[in-house]
Amino acid sequence: MEIKPLRTDGEMETVIQTYQSVVYGLAFARTGSAYDADDVFQETFLAYFKSGKVFREEEHRKAWLLRTALHMCKRVTSSTWRKKTVPLEEGETLTEPFREETENEIWKALQDLTEDYRLPIYLFYFEELSTQEIAEVLEIRPGTVRTRLSRGREQLRQTLKGAYFDE
Repeated sequence: MEIKPLRTDGEMETVIQTYQSVVYGLAFARTGSAYDADDVFQETFLAYFKSGKVFREEEHRKAWLLRTALHMCKRVTSSTWRKKTVPLEEGETLTEPFREETENEIWKALQDLTEDYRLPIYLFYFEELSTQEIAEVLEIRPGTVRTRLSRGREQLRQTLKGAYFDE
């Protein structure tokens, strides 16, 4: 009996090429760590590989990958192992995601937001998802997404006041 792979190498390569930035970016925005984002990235695509799911539309595949990435993020950030780790000393960073200092300052301000505001802002501005798509990924109502975007923008404006906005 011949065993057929769940996914072909070509199909997996295409899916990873298409969605690698959105999955990794969401994982990094959610976990705040490049190392954790790497783990989430791998686990998400491994889950896709194993699932054998067939999607009628690319938007469904994208939504499934984003929801799976969020679930993997939750698993990573709530693990007992993570609770036993010691945070880096003040000023130490593992990585800066951008080359420009300005972009890193904005990214830091984004990371300082609570997850309720950080994820919708990231998905809206960095991944260019609509409020409806964000609602589906985060499993909340579109009105809630719009409220969180508005409140998150205001918090960012206050944090970056003086540096990028007039006082």
